Amino acid sequence: MDPNKIVIVPYQPEYAEKTVRMWRDSKCEAIGQPEIHSFENHVYFLNQLLPENFQVKIAIEDEEVAGMIAYNGTEINQLYIHGDYQGKGLGRRLLDIAKEQSSGRLTLYTFEVNKKAQQFYEKNGFRIIGRGHENEENLPDMLYEWKAE
Repeated sequence: MDPNKIVIVPYQPEYAEKTVRMWRDSKCEAIGQPEIHSFENHVYFLNQLLPENFQVKIAIEDEEVAGMIAYNGTEINQLYIHGDYQGKGLGRRLLDIAKEQSSGRLTLYTFEVNKKAQQFYEKNGFRIIGRGHENEENLPDMLYEWKAE
């Protein structure tokens, strides 16, 4: 991986399959269980539902999707980085885009079992403000908040 070769661009449906594959693999690795939705439903969610309320950006290197983020002015809905790209600053780059375009406050949920995500968010200025949100995976999760200084 060459960080200088990674470009962050608005999501385009031509990258649907690569984005969903990366998303599902990253999520499974993070929470230790496979995605509960079918691949086709996941593509539909990415192409049709997510863009209704969120900007979606993807990080690409040599036509491969290395990461993605879905956010609006107050919330990060999704942030996933392919395992090969974790710990190399890509997540922070995507997070910084959301922070720059935010209202000055962002919230997000992460699963309690995802210790790497918790460390990442706390290192990047997020603080826990709640626990126990209901989700489709039936896993405990945590609500985080970031405020601009």
